[in-house]
Amino acid sequence: MFSNKENVNILTALLVAHGVQHAVVCPGSRNAAIVHNLDVCPDIACHPVTDERSAAFYALGMAQVLAEPVVVCVTSGTALLNVAPAVAEAYYQHLPLVVVSADRPAAWIGQLDGQTLPQQGALAPFVRRSVTLPEPRNADERWYCNRLVNEALLDATADDHRPVHINVPLTEPLFGFDVVALPAERVIVRHKPGVDYGCLPAAFVDDFMAARRPMIVFGQVKPQDFEGCGVDYLFSHVIVLHESLANFPSVSHFDEVLSLGGMPLPDLIVYVGDVIVSKRLRQFLRQAKDAATWRISSSGDVEDTFCNLRGLIVGDAEFVLQALDQKMGHRKLPATDYRRQWLHALQEAAERAVAYVPPFSQMAAVRAFEQRLSVCGGASAPTVHYANSMPVRLANIYARHHVWCNRGVNGIEGSLSTAAGCSLVAQDTVFCVIGDLSFFYDQNALWNQHLSGNLRILLLNNGRGGIFDQLPGLDQSAARHRLIAGQHTATAEGICRQNGVDYLSARTMDELTKGIDCLLATDAPRPLLLEVFTDPATDAEVVKRYLDEQK
Repeated sequence: MFSNKENVNILTALLVAHGVQHAVVCPGSRNAAIVHNLDVCPDIACHPVTDERSAAFYALGMAQVLAEPVVVCVTSGTALLNVAPAVAEAYYQHLPLVVVSADRPAAWIGQLDGQTLPQQGALAPFVRRSVTLPEPRNADERWYCNRLVNEALLDATADDHRPVHINVPLTEPLFGFDVVALPAERVIVRHKPGVDYGCLPAAFVDDFMAARRPMIVFGQVKPQDFEGCGVDYLFSHVIVLHESLANFPSVSHFDEVLSLGGMPLPDLIVYVGDVIVSKRLRQFLRQAKDAATWRISSSGDVEDTFCNLRGLIVGDAEFVLQALDQKMGHRKLPATDYRRQWLHALQEAAERAVAYVPPFSQMAAVRAFEQRLSVCGGASAPTVHYANSMPVRLANIYARHHVWCNRGVNGIEGSLSTAAGCSLVAQDTVFCVIGDLSFFYDQNALWNQHLSGNLRILLLNNGRGGIFDQLPGLDQSAARHRLIAGQHTATAEGICRQNGVDYLSARTMDELTKGIDCLLATDAPRPLLLEVFTDPATDAEVVKRYLDEQK
């Protein structure tokens, strides 16, 4: 029988799955559940050592010989601190020492409770990763616990071995041993193909070839990281979803499609690039519990966005997809109902997006800007920065080029400064489409005499944060506009004047059209800003009507 502590059972199952065969265990009550599991687990040999400092060096010696991860398991309190010398030694010897420490619940730290001290991070900077497992109470916490253990063990056994620390808080009662079997845990694997990418992981290729409903999803991608070469056959047989932050010369209106509901889930997901703007897409793909997700990235970090990650492929996404294209061998793949339904829905959404002509609003401003940009932009792709919140969401409807956006953590601060910095080193014109809160927050970006006329700014000013009109339920709060959405009456005219920035404004569709023409065509030695004043209620209604007309 195993412990009835779920985090301990998840840990034990994954230690076995990641190939751990030896554990040095130290006496203690708080770690008793962990030691019990390790002892009754037939795949792991336990070696008892009383002195924690000595025990950690015992484990280090085993790791030297075996060249594989070895556990040292200690109880709570100063027991953990005693392993530090061996952990430091393992760090510089590049050995995969896995420190497993039992801990008291976080609520009791600093409350004069016995054997209790802050254990998370106690071994920094001599471990590659330190994780504290939750005591799972729901599916999200169970997924989180599984992910944390996978991350730690993958880091221990990466190419350059290093020690890791897994901290396990346990609430009393501690000594229930009535679980018949360890859980079947999801094991995340990491693969690094050869230089020519000729040998893709067999599991990845097998999953792809067996899939009846494959999907490739692109998040934010730098233009130089993916140019779409050599993947035409692959892309012609797989549903490919992307946003304007990826490097595609087209718009994928999947967000509008998902707003209607009823779309079939994929049975395999290949995730390329970084952050995805669409919350709908993230929520949709998290429903695909049985879909194998493969993440292609240069870092190999565990980024389990859709909560069903099976494996990581470390490398250049374009090369990996080219290799997959070749693996397909241009075989004839059946046209499934899944593929037909998705293609039909995406095509209809694209046609409705083109047909919809919004009245004067922020949506109309972005539509007009992107239409004129496509005519005047020339052969090369324009350099366009969109700020977070509503601007980047409008970009995903209209931008047929790569969009730059500070989407790493999605903050509104610094969007204008980023575009301004880009303009200092760019040869061509740099555009920035930005909302009012983001602009006024970052107005000091214009306080720079080195800026030149290649910086052009389209400021969307409706007097508050427009994204807050899109959040269901927030309209019930009397604080929505004044406090939550940052309602204001500021304009950019004075800011532009004091910083030597040429200023234009638009309050009608005719003024908007003329202003955008000036923004794109005027030759000026200093930056040029077009401020578009719109009504926030109209802005919200125009977007709502657009989504309604998708039905």
